[in-house]
Amino acid sequence: MDRRTFLKLSAATCGAAALAAQPLAAFAEAPGAVEDVSSSSGSSKGSGKWVMSSCQGCTSNCAVRVYVQDGRAIKVEGNPNAKGNHGCVCPNALLALQQQYDPDRVKYPMRRTNPEKGRGIDPGFVPISWDEALDEIADKLLELRDNGEAHKLAVAKGRSTGIADVFHKALPEIYGTPNRFSHSSICAEAEKLATGALCGYWDYHDYDMLHTKYVIMWGADPISSNRQISNAISQFDKMHANAKIIVVDPRLSATAAKADKWLPIIPGTDGALASAMAHVILKEGLWNKEFVGDFEDGFNYFGSGEPLDENLWEVYGKYRGGNQVYPGGPSSSNEYWFDEKYTHGICRWWNLELHDKTPEWAAEITGIDAETIVEVARAFATQKNKAISWISPGVCMTARGAYTGMACFALNGLVGSYEAEGGVMRSPSISTGHLADMYAYKDSKAKKGLKKAKADQRQNFDFVSIEKGESGHNQNTNRVADAIISGEPYQIKMMISYWNNWAYSCTGAQRWEEALSKLEFFVHITTNASEMSQFADIVLPAKHHMFEAWGFVKNKQNLYGYLSVEQPCVETLFEARNDETEIAWALAEKLRDKGWSKLYDYYSIECHDAYGGNRPTNAEEFGQSVVRRFTQPAWDPSAAAGGDDIKKWSDFLKNGVWNSDRMTYKKHYKDFGTHTGKFEFYSETLREILLEHCNSYKTDVNSLMEACNYQARDGLCFVPHYEEPLRHGDEGDFPFVFSEHRSRLNREGRSANLTWYQEFKDSDPGDEAWDDVLKVNPSDMRKLGLKDGDEIVVTSPSGSITVHAKGWEGTRPGVVVKCYGQGHWAYGHVAAVDFERAKPRGGNNNEILPAEWERLSSSTARHGGVTRVAIKKAR
Repeated sequence: MDRRTFLKLSAATCGAAALAAQPLAAFAEAPGAVEDVSSSSGSSKGSGKWVMSSCQGCTSNCAVRVYVQDGRAIKVEGNPNAKGNHGCVCPNALLALQQQYDPDRVKYPMRRTNPEKGRGIDPGFVPISWDEALDEIADKLLELRDNGEAHKLAVAKGRSTGIADVFHKALPEIYGTPNRFSHSSICAEAEKLATGALCGYWDYHDYDMLHTKYVIMWGADPISSNRQISNAISQFDKMHANAKIIVVDPRLSATAAKADKWLPIIPGTDGALASAMAHVILKEGLWNKEFVGDFEDGFNYFGSGEPLDENLWEVYGKYRGGNQVYPGGPSSSNEYWFDEKYTHGICRWWNLELHDKTPEWAAEITGIDAETIVEVARAFATQKNKAISWISPGVCMTARGAYTGMACFALNGLVGSYEAEGGVMRSPSISTGHLADMYAYKDSKAKKGLKKAKADQRQNFDFVSIEKGESGHNQNTNRVADAIISGEPYQIKMMISYWNNWAYSCTGAQRWEEALSKLEFFVHITTNASEMSQFADIVLPAKHHMFEAWGFVKNKQNLYGYLSVEQPCVETLFEARNDETEIAWALAEKLRDKGWSKLYDYYSIECHDAYGGNRPTNAEEFGQSVVRRFTQPAWDPSAAAGGDDIKKWSDFLKNGVWNSDRMTYKKHYKDFGTHTGKFEFYSETLREILLEHCNSYKTDVNSLMEACNYQARDGLCFVPHYEEPLRHGDEGDFPFVFSEHRSRLNREGRSANLTWYQEFKDSDPGDEAWDDVLKVNPSDMRKLGLKDGDEIVVTSPSGSITVHAKGWEGTRPGVVVKCYGQGHWAYGHVAAVDFERAKPRGGNNNEILPAEWERLSSSTARHGGVTRVAIKKAR
């Protein structure tokens, strides 16, 4: 079936008019799961009901409720019981309605008939039955196992729910492959490393927006993107009334437009600005002495702007009468003695990095004048614990982003705002159930396959892959394409993936097209036939998480942790199935019927309802069973986890969300998860990790820094510091620094096929509806001889895209800005200008962004001006 036929069938069967004429039967909810309401609550006729669910349009994972009338979802609002998002949602959640009823959704399993793979090549998809599809997948899986090649299977996922382990972990573990990959390392994992190295909390932080007095947002645009949009939108006016808001960003973001001050920094130089601010705070004696400590005699020896005499202060310590003492400690005069309280290494940080990082030095690098740097540093420090230095992927997901993120985050330690009212907070724990142990279900073939090296090459010397304080643990998703192309460490032959589109969403996207073309057998589970689907041998239709599937999500906002349910709100459209449970169960049944029952035995025996103990007998029971098992601490009094008092499953479905107790302040001052138990300006924690990694390769940290493209050597490797931005492309050939950002309407990059997305694209500052523009400073527009709307070709060392030029004062001269989200050559007839001919609407940023990494975390580097570009008129 060609694309034109596919679109005609889609429009005929799933168009809005057709759906309106063919109402769907409502899902029969468990008692108390829904609320009947009158037509005054949003319906146009008759009565309807609200069903609680969750939005996965971004990593906020907000609790929502869906209004269902005549079997159709017609409205989405915030769940009024949700304390994290205040019962509110951002515009992202509303777009899900068009996703649900998108005419281009995959409706039934499809098989490829054209063996040739590539962009613009018709896959020749034909519809097949679920039984046929599962037969082919099971046969291929068993063929690999029989050949001793179980490890040559990869299981991959994009956005997922809290029950993802049912499919993404249990299948590969019991089958026998070490290769399971997710989107996390192409998302924001470097941020966890930057904070974990200083405070020992290897996760994203929350912020006390209501009580703060001063906020510096480093590349963060929380009212449009990041991890708590609804909370930020709800509280921004209150925060703005009580606090000064400073946004450090190469572009004028939505948040910057509402801030007190926008600092249009040169991309990738944030670390210099942060170091200069720290220099000012220490030199002028503005640090929080209650948190950091002070020189013993009260004199500020940082004030000279010179390094301290290392013979007169301490580095490593034992204890002497309650004070820290170090080998070769202070002289008998006790001069320079610095008694640190909740921090470690302040003096060493000064000597290694800060003593000469003056505002004048930083001004030359960042493009921010010295007077402004001093002003912001003083104002920030004056607020002490009620000041927030808010970091984001914008400063961490760069080629040298770990140290940039550390430099920005360390400011919280200087002013004592960590775990303080008005400051930066860890998050309440969210207790969930888990899968039973799988060991008994792993046969000899599985155990052998699991011993193989992982195909993402995370074990290589030049990728430290730090996760939760351990090297070699974080996956390196964007290296999987290179591994498939090169066949190293071995050739991946089969991949099963769901809700991901790495041929579009990974930098160096062209590599993924080449890699997917080489796969012998590829199964893609998705709602829409995306760029990745065009390379699939089997495409399976997935349910929409918000409206059709069982699951749950968790997150933190507004100093609450929360767990929000997903439950079917409407009858499933066409032949879609739940990716994580129904497809997993059906595949397990098919494998059992063909002689290998280990996966089915595990599902049917071990994945029983933890509360009632009933074992699932079919896919629908399986889905509900695992959700009940994982969410049990939220609704079973015998497994109570604090927070909301929900006493039974039906009440949890009706409430829709479990909220933790609100986070308390100063809880963690004495139990930092670092090597020293303190907030580490000199990171003994990072030092131990890097030394352990180097020892396993019998080399030293300086060699590691060179291999990882970092400039630091010796002690500088263990403190927050400035690293020059790594940029691809010579300035002579590529004169402009390229900076990208996310659209506030992206819904994880899956909303470009929606007319609402295109119509309201100009809600992103500087963008245009139904278009894709490169935003160029007006002075550069004049130099290039361009006017608004000119079609231009933007070229980097990695590739070229064609978009339209837009003169915009929201970027500085020499820096061009483009929103990520357009440039789909597949995904549907709205996302692409010509779906049949694979002609994109605009350009995909990832085709001009190089495949580069932040190698300490193995995260994809996409920010910080990682590439330069050249611009010319298309014709």
